[in-house]
Amino acid sequence: MSSALLSIQADLARIAGDVERLTPTAPIQPAATFDDGLGTPSGSQGDGFVAGFKQVLLSVDAKDKAAAEKVADVDAGRSDDLVGAMLSSQQASLSFSMLMQVRNKVAGAFDELIKLQL
Repeated sequence: MSSALLSIQADLARIAGDVERLTPTAPIQPAATFDDGLGTPSGSQGDGFVAGFKQVLLSVDAKDKAAAEKVADVDAGRSDDLVGAMLSSQQASLSFSMLMQVRNKVAGAFDELIKLQL
């Protein structure tokens, strides 16, 4: 019985150590201080979504440009990485598709808000 108790105590000590490591040392920043990636912090809660969406747009555009560059390198014979070019092209395509889905959801939610009667 004492070996089972020692085992449980060792497990509890290990779990406590894991929790200690997972506890954040810095406080979590609110959305009001979200940075849009261009060095411009947002000033209000409403700017957080716009800044985040702008950052996502820039990220999707960067993926598209990188994929186009890899495909152009393969086409011109400067690179033999056809698989890498196709993977980056698919990643860019999926990123764009996800962006369009989010845009459609936001537009639908906006339409629903417009339809609400006050």
